[in-house]
Amino acid sequence: MERLFHVILNHKKTVAVVFALCAAAGAVLSLGVKVNYTFADYLPEDTPSTIALDTMNEEFGSGAPNARLMIDHMTIPEALAMKRTIQDLDGVMDITWLDDAADVNGPLELIKPEVMEEYYKDGKACFSLTIDSDRILATVEAVRDAAGEDAVMAGAAVDTATATATTSTEVGKIMALVIPLCFVILLLTTTSWFEPVLFMVTIGAAILINMGTNLLFGEISFVTRAACSILQLAVSMDYSIFLLHRFSAYRSEGMEVRDAMIKAIKKSFFTITASGLTTVIGFAALILMEFRIGPDMGMVMAKAIALSMISVLVLLPVLALMSYKVIDKTQHKRLLPEFGGFAKFVLKARAPAVILFLVIMAPAFLAQGSNDFRYGAGEIFWPGTDAYAERAQVERDFGRTNQLVLMVPKGDTAKEQRLSQEIHQIPQVTNVLSYVDIAGPEVPLEYVDEETLSKLISPNYSRMVISISTKQESHDAFKTVEKLRKLGQAHYGDAYLLAGESATTYDMKDVTTRDMTRVNQIAICAIFLILLLTMRSLSIPVILVLIIETSIWVNLSVPYFAGKSLQYIGYLIISAIQLGATVDYAILMAGRYLEERRSLQKDQAVIQTVKQTALSILTSASILTLGGAMLGALSTNGVLKELGTLVGRGAVLSAAFVLLVLPGVLYLFDKWIARTTWKSNFVKEEKRHG
Repeated sequence: MERLFHVILNHKKTVAVVFALCAAAGAVLSLGVKVNYTFADYLPEDTPSTIALDTMNEEFGSGAPNARLMIDHMTIPEALAMKRTIQDLDGVMDITWLDDAADVNGPLELIKPEVMEEYYKDGKACFSLTIDSDRILATVEAVRDAAGEDAVMAGAAVDTATATATTSTEVGKIMALVIPLCFVILLLTTTSWFEPVLFMVTIGAAILINMGTNLLFGEISFVTRAACSILQLAVSMDYSIFLLHRFSAYRSEGMEVRDAMIKAIKKSFFTITASGLTTVIGFAALILMEFRIGPDMGMVMAKAIALSMISVLVLLPVLALMSYKVIDKTQHKRLLPEFGGFAKFVLKARAPAVILFLVIMAPAFLAQGSNDFRYGAGEIFWPGTDAYAERAQVERDFGRTNQLVLMVPKGDTAKEQRLSQEIHQIPQVTNVLSYVDIAGPEVPLEYVDEETLSKLISPNYSRMVISISTKQESHDAFKTVEKLRKLGQAHYGDAYLLAGESATTYDMKDVTTRDMTRVNQIAICAIFLILLLTMRSLSIPVILVLIIETSIWVNLSVPYFAGKSLQYIGYLIISAIQLGATVDYAILMAGRYLEERRSLQKDQAVIQTVKQTALSILTSASILTLGGAMLGALSTNGVLKELGTLVGRGAVLSAAFVLLVLPGVLYLFDKWIARTTWKSNFVKEEKRHG
């Protein structure tokens, strides 16, 4: 390995040029990476709602309704004309209005009030649209242009279009703020004005290369796109800090520059690779999720951390040797105080810190699993956004409606009639649009106009569009999905299909809930194994994983105690992110303790360990906190806002637990650690008197 380091340092210009070219290529290639904003696309292909949507597209040429369009100041004829205009737009696969549910050519008084009020009242028309999922942004914009200034829109397709239009811009703004603020943090925590430049260039190159190589996947999810660069910057910055701190320490001992760097790489290699591997494993565990946003983020982030490790171990040493004279000329006094006083406080407070840790562990574990979870991406925009205001306006005028589509084998209209009657008995159902509801079971197909027939009857299926008065995601919506599936099963066995936003979200709940236990267990076991091999200790991995897991439980228990719901995908992803990203802090501290304990008594070893590692931990945690907080504060997308908040709060909690609790645990379990660590070589504790 040392020979490889010598080869790298012998070809400094070549290494720098190769990385520069790769980073430039990455920046260009990243422009070709597509971003997917639709949660439903990441469900396994064999889930019932996915099969139903695919079949409906094949049979009817359109999916389930995914948008509502409300236009003010419209007469019935004007609404019919507008319907025809919108139907002709590219990307509009289907549009439903009052004329599909009732006869608008006769007296309007004969139309059932509940049907009329779903589509038209007080001069306002409300249309139900099915928009092509591959052309959502362009189609929503075209519909708005055609509908005019008096129109407002709501629904899953509109939320997706808004996310598509805003997320990239918001991520750019967040990075534009995070980068200079990270630079300030690094200036405060280093002793050279130039070192932060090296850190940012090294990790920046890794980020650009990672973004470009995402082209291998064709497309990535919007969650991955938004969080990836911020997380990579925050999570892997500490690798650079570890290396240059060692380099500076060896130079201060009088070593020649090149020798100091070789030794710094050798000494940092263990810490960097152990930290990097645990982080990679944390993200790689997401690859085993059935819900494919997990594999999407897992592969991208595992690749990102691997590239950051390579950049730190290859590019940073080269840049440091090429610019060490600049580093020397830009030296300055420490801007932050030494942590000696803090280290002594931590030692004195060890008993209450450990007791408090043990007291909160069980309640935090129970609370984090008792959260009120949300599973889909419906209503992802919160108060204060235009998307939220438009949805509220549509629901205020026409009520909350949610459409599901039940498809059954065609041919037996009498059975369809009985099924329709039973569906009408479900309390949440406000309307059913089907062949037997419009024409009746006794009317032959040839007597129904072709346009209406094509929406309700396909070569193999009869379709029922069912309106229910619930949110897309709620207890009542899920109960209705279960009732409709039971009715479909009772009448048609496994031959029925149910599609719609609530059916998709119900399946998402099923899939992600199954994912949770498996992903967490695999991540914990894999990280435990890596720690076991790198620390060569049975006790240290148990201690480190338990401390970081408890910080995760506390993080995830906050929404429960605050009485707020929590996005389940955020709950699932943060468990892997926080474990993989912040176990580095614990590794750094535990590794340093083992090192110090070979020459110092345990109380002095604790003081030296905290004193030597606090700055690195606080630097890394500050950057991760900043990145998460910015994502949480500036994103209008509720999923990203929540994920950012969890990441930022998780970094604070992990750093606090490592700095305040871990030293006490190491002290109290010192004998156990010595006995369960291979070749611990701890100095013998002197007996204290008096």
